[in-house]
Amino acid sequence: MPSKAKALPTIFLAHGAAGTAASMRPYVKALESRGLHAAAVSLRRDGRPVPRAERAVPDFLKAVPAGSIAGGHSYGGRVASMAATETSYSALVLLSYPLHRPGHPESLRVEHWSAITCPVLLLSGESDPFARLELLKESVRLLPRGRLVTFPKVGHGLLPVIDRAMDEVASFLRG
Repeated sequence: MPSKAKALPTIFLAHGAAGTAASMRPYVKALESRGLHAAAVSLRRDGRPVPRAERAVPDFLKAVPAGSIAGGHSYGGRVASMAATETSYSALVLLSYPLHRPGHPESLRVEHWSAITCPVLLLSGESDPFARLELLKESVRLLPRGRLVTFPKVGHGLLPVIDRAMDEVASFLRG
């Protein structure tokens, strides 16, 4: 976690596959209301119904400088986590990480997690069809510095618990 002694770097959050930078506005505003500087990152679409995260990583790396706090919702969080294996971020904040496709828990998207060296906070709904809870709890062990916070009766998206979720982010980042 970033040092308490100096100001925290900007938190850059990328949107989900069906979203835009504007869809991250509630998260950015909630973080700013907690005294944190945050910004939304726009990810290029590749024309596929489900964009490939690998193709968005170079754009994310250009938009989010090393030393920043990176993250995002769903697909945006996956892109941020992949970028974190190529540069040094202060921390990662992954909102509703898409651990697997709905109905396909055998295909986990964690092959790169052990290479992430910064602290990682995962926030997930316990009813998220993209992240079966028992698999998420098991997979977080692959992150050398990972922490998982879950929310009962919440699906894929944290807007129903945004205040609690962003309190967790602020606490995590402030150490």
